[in-house]
Amino acid sequence: MSDHDLPLILGIETSCDETGVGLVRGCELLGESVASSVEQHVRFGGVVPEVASRAHLEAMTPTVRRALDSAGVKLSDVDAIAVTAGPGLAGALLVGVSAAKAYAMALDKPLYGVNHLVGHVAVDQLEHGPLPKPAIALLVSGGHTSLLLVNDLATDVVSLGDTVDDAAGEAYDKVARLLDLPYPGGPPIDKAAQRGNAKSIRFPRGKWGDGTYDFSFSGLKTAVARHVEDADRRGEPLVVADIAAAFQDSVVDVLTRKAVDACVEHGVSTLVISGGVAANSALRTLAEQRCREAGITLRVPRPRLCTDNGAMIAALGAEVVAAGLPPSTLDLATDTSLPVESPLAG
Repeated sequence: MSDHDLPLILGIETSCDETGVGLVRGCELLGESVASSVEQHVRFGGVVPEVASRAHLEAMTPTVRRALDSAGVKLSDVDAIAVTAGPGLAGALLVGVSAAKAYAMALDKPLYGVNHLVGHVAVDQLEHGPLPKPAIALLVSGGHTSLLLVNDLATDVVSLGDTVDDAAGEAYDKVARLLDLPYPGGPPIDKAAQRGNAKSIRFPRGKWGDGTYDFSFSGLKTAVARHVEDADRRGEPLVVADIAAAFQDSVVDVLTRKAVDACVEHGVSTLVISGGVAANSALRTLAEQRCREAGITLRVPRPRLCTDNGAMIAALGAEVVAAGLPPSTLDLATDTSLPVESPLAG
């Protein structure tokens, strides 16, 4: 079967504050569009679920239209609908799933409720082609920091470790607030760190050598807060660039060390890094170095595909359809804590 004969999958993503729609055939991204409500959350220093849900409602139809236009296809050309069923914010997920059900009914096409986290891994195939089996995936985002053994995207994903408190992206946001940097905190900390000396401060490495693949960044966040408080008490100016660099150095050191160790222990030669924090320059640089030294192939999607988007959901939908898995029923429910071991919801 040629790529042109593969089913056209429409993917809808609304797990947090981005309304994403993508169109995929196999491993080819035909078109996509994203509408973000992040600016509406800035003054609150974090995502407000009710605001995000309302924004999804307003953005859904025009975002679908823009995605179709960018792909040069009509809605009637779509062969199946994939939608994020979880994990995510309850109200936000409900908007996406409701829209997907409506499109599936109107078009008389199959509906697939899929896992947001596995979608972050599947999107790499749109950049680098089919994922070798097995692969290790390091998922780093605002709400999740996980190490996964991916034997098959559609049917066999195993969690090796997860965050026990703050996710990496969450820690970035909280530290940015301590340093009076904008929300979301990832990009401004990354930019400030490039001017700083990462060795000027030694911040702790959470769960550094505990023999697990779990992560912890709450203690690191607290250490930064204490450093800021001590400087304020002594009347010393904050060297924001140095603090940002030292904080970031601690985060990426732990992330890359555990990811490479997981590859070595499981005899896996491919590491995928995905999620919003995968766009971080220091993480990419250190991961490239450590993977090269260990003889591991590193795959990281381009930054636009790392953040939440509909293309990743369409990509996972394409895998689920190719695997011949049964579609979801129209009573598909959302699951705010859908486990990563369930690529297909329900």
